Amino acid sequence: MTISGDNSSNLIAIAKKTRQAALKLAVLSTEAKNQAIEAIAQALESAKEEILQANVADCQVAAKEGIAKPLYKRLQLDEHKLRDAIAGVRDVGKLPDPVGAVQIHRELDTGLILKRIACPLGVLGIIFEARPEAAIQIVSLAIKSGNGVILKGGKEAIRSCEAIVKAIKQGLSQTAVNPDAVQLLTTREETLELLKLDKYVDLIIPRGSNSFVRFVQENTRIPVLGHADGICHLCIDKAADIDKAIAITVDAKIQYPAACNAIETLLIHADIAPKILPKIAESLQAQNVELRGDERTRKILNNIPAATEEDWETEYSDLILSIKIVDSLEEAIAHINDYGSKHTDAIVTEDEEAAKTFLALVNAAGVYHNCSTRFADGFRYGFGAEVGISTQQMPPRGPVGLEGLVTYKYQVTGDGHIVANYTGADAKSFTHKNLI
Repeated sequence: MTISGDNSSNLIAIAKKTRQAALKLAVLSTEAKNQAIEAIAQALESAKEEILQANVADCQVAAKEGIAKPLYKRLQLDEHKLRDAIAGVRDVGKLPDPVGAVQIHRELDTGLILKRIACPLGVLGIIFEARPEAAIQIVSLAIKSGNGVILKGGKEAIRSCEAIVKAIKQGLSQTAVNPDAVQLLTTREETLELLKLDKYVDLIIPRGSNSFVRFVQENTRIPVLGHADGICHLCIDKAADIDKAIAITVDAKIQYPAACNAIETLLIHADIAPKILPKIAESLQAQNVELRGDERTRKILNNIPAATEEDWETEYSDLILSIKIVDSLEEAIAHINDYGSKHTDAIVTEDEEAAKTFLALVNAAGVYHNCSTRFADGFRYGFGAEVGISTQQMPPRGPVGLEGLVTYKYQVTGDGHIVANYTGADAKSFTHKNLI
């Protein structure tokens, strides 16, 4: 069901329906959930033309309204993107079911058994800008992890999201999963009301610009999982292989510059900068990347503008890259930890000790050695898909898949056991024997 308007009582009613559907979903078998996931994939394939036409309409309207280029790129959903998203749905179906996993199985005493069991969170509120295929990823992960989900796509993607959710609900209607487990909101007013539903929604996951995520974080009492910035770095060490460094730099910047895991700052060791910088600049400028540099970089590349303090703090999401020359690995790490957003940072080096130092000391959800930051993605990690990327210090961090969508409960089974027998002068002792 698609909701419109700002009637908070109507939204509460919908949230209650979602929670009721989620309670039933939480106890479904893995087989039943996998059947629902396959039904979603088939329904999306059947509705392919309708979904793509809806996206074309969204893109046409957005272009007329002057949407920002990075946001427009996220909005576009072509046949290849849709195909990959559907493949991701099926990949989720193949993953182990996280619900019901026994994390701890321990005998406290004879006949007194403790288990820690993974269980769904409940109802997820997912608010995302532009990228309509996010709805597909999110729903498949929510169903597999036993959670209901309330989706709120950006206004620029409204037609695409409606077509996608319509197909998903049609698919679910033929399965054991109640279609009420998936809801779609369409107005800004509903977003504000959703953020107030701490009684019915267990987790908010925002996906979008840093200002958008911060707005969500500052306007709800519901726990929020997300990242406000994607300021990613690539460090080229003095022991870097030049060919690797150039290929990784180009990929990490231009493969999809609007992505939150594209690099925004390049740090190059002074010992290698005169040799590698002109080659990197040539490769990047051939791809229309605008380069900005610190004073020492501009002495080597004297035709580029100066990078300012603001540049080190900016997520461009565009074909712009700031470059800084550093005198040591320690200086590079300090810069990343000062200006980075704890998303994904990488080093190119053939020095294993330098790599170990970088991986240990850079404070980010993803730290990479000799590969592109663009690998920071749930699908590429083998999660099937992701509901978002978390840069918070507490887990889950990085791309959030199924494991990030379950919590746990402690189950204790006894046979008339009472605590009084374990206190006092003749207190019994606990055995605390692990059974798994």
